[in-house]
Amino acid sequence: MFGSSPLRVPVGHDASRWSTFHSERTLVVAARTVTSTVRVLEALPAVLNGDERVAVVFAYDPTSAFNAGVLTLLHEAGCRVMPWEQLTEISPDLIITASENIAVPEGDCPVLVLPHGVGFQKHVPDSRSTGERLSGVVPDALLEAGRAWLAVSHPDQEQQLLAAHPKTAGRTVLVGDPCLDELVVSRSRRAVYRAAMGLTAQHRLVLVTSTWGPTSLLGGQPRLPAQLLAQLPWDEYRVAAVVHPNVWAAHGAWQLRTVLGDALPAGLMLVPPVHAWRSALVAADLVIGDHGSVTLYGAAAGLPVLLGAFGRDSVAGTAAADLAARAPRLDTAGDLRGQIEDALRSHSSLSYAEVTQRAFAARGQALARLRRVLYQLLRLTEPDADAPSVRSVPVADRPGAEVTSWLVTTALTADDGEPVVGVRRFPAAVDTRPEPAETPTRFTHLACADDERDGRLAESASVVVRRRPADRAVQAVRWIGETLARLPGSLLAAVPVRGGGALVGLRDGRMVEAVVTGPPLDAGLPAAVVYTCLRAGVDVDGTVVTMRVGDRGREEDVALRLRPVRPG
Repeated sequence: MFGSSPLRVPVGHDASRWSTFHSERTLVVAARTVTSTVRVLEALPAVLNGDERVAVVFAYDPTSAFNAGVLTLLHEAGCRVMPWEQLTEISPDLIITASENIAVPEGDCPVLVLPHGVGFQKHVPDSRSTGERLSGVVPDALLEAGRAWLAVSHPDQEQQLLAAHPKTAGRTVLVGDPCLDELVVSRSRRAVYRAAMGLTAQHRLVLVTSTWGPTSLLGGQPRLPAQLLAQLPWDEYRVAAVVHPNVWAAHGAWQLRTVLGDALPAGLMLVPPVHAWRSALVAADLVIGDHGSVTLYGAAAGLPVLLGAFGRDSVAGTAAADLAARAPRLDTAGDLRGQIEDALRSHSSLSYAEVTQRAFAARGQALARLRRVLYQLLRLTEPDADAPSVRSVPVADRPGAEVTSWLVTTALTADDGEPVVGVRRFPAAVDTRPEPAETPTRFTHLACADDERDGRLAESASVVVRRRPADRAVQAVRWIGETLARLPGSLLAAVPVRGGGALVGLRDGRMVEAVVTGPPLDAGLPAAVVYTCLRAGVDVDGTVVTMRVGDRGREEDVALRLRPVRPG
């Protein structure tokens, strides 16, 4: 088993015989949960960059209820891991961790505890009793021994700790928050993170974030992501979910995806639990959260916040509690889109500045301060190199699956006598609204992609859309004929054409070329224009139609003409 046998390099009584680097100090990272381990992995490389004097090993503590995934995380990061029991056999110079609930062996080496979230804002179950404890506070024995040092992100947290645990007196160090520093720096590259998530300028990204436990957002509102996707037009909004790693560890990815099973095929971007949440937060336009740290990070990054939940396990008098007093609550039974748009419209980047100033001090200095503290505890001089600079967060891969079916509503109007077709699409997988009544100028249809797996939807679709562009017109015509023959309930089949637009085939054998101005878009939109014109009796040969996608979406001209079909 990975990490189960004692390490000889770079620790142990004869490690120098096998080591390449001539280390002067040994630093042990105590890894207990994914959340706490990630925090150290993200901060430590910049702090120790270029210094071969410090040998770093990771000790895996398997005692947490949320230990699932820790060994995999360390293995994928290329860390040298030793069993927890070996800590008693070596003499580290410093132990660093972002998990306060570790059973450190007796000794005299200092223990530096980093926060794995924002401050000390939550009461959590105590694994040593049936009660609760303040998250972030180490056992009294470690404080009494004078070995523990608690890194804080704001001086107010020192006073909070003194009131709750007097034994923390003199054991705190103001570091700041390296995670927030990186988020702030990354905002200048926001367009890069949005593009990586498949977002265009027309999209608003709603980020749903949930901490763990029964009072969390997902603990009380597990269907909220699906509700949002059902009410937010697909061409104007995207929804992503950042779920606390403890939920992934406690329940497993399979269970989480099953619980969110109605939202995932509707386009929910379920963000992986390691590293990627920062990239998603930078790309977001609005946060719907709870009393977890990501909500407060979003407020500190200048985003509008709606609270979908706020648990009783939060700590009164903290910055998180202040945020709860100011941020509007989301009425999950009400008009979700209206509430989101109200929050976006009324928000200022300074709306939560006073609140977040109580959580984050020494902004932009966290890595430099952490390096200073770490080398003092190691009893080494700091490297001659400049203090580590703050870098933008890595760009994460796009999460989530493609939507494969849509309920499409269209409306035909006129502008100076010229036809205008408004198009609005919602993922069919979560559509729970009554079908709107049709009129001579308003229509509704189901459109499916050619890779739709739900046979019920595929067989009911009025419009079938091929995702992959056809290389040649004859290939497109053949696919249209085969598709309409296979799905007798479908009225139209559309194929994207390289260079923009689509070829739309009708059941009566006619072929309509739809040429769209502007950047390429998926064939479902011009197909909706053709569908509307046919239903309304508008000539599709030689007509130019203005297409308006949603209320804020793009507006393009669509030139329609009948294409003569040649034998293929």
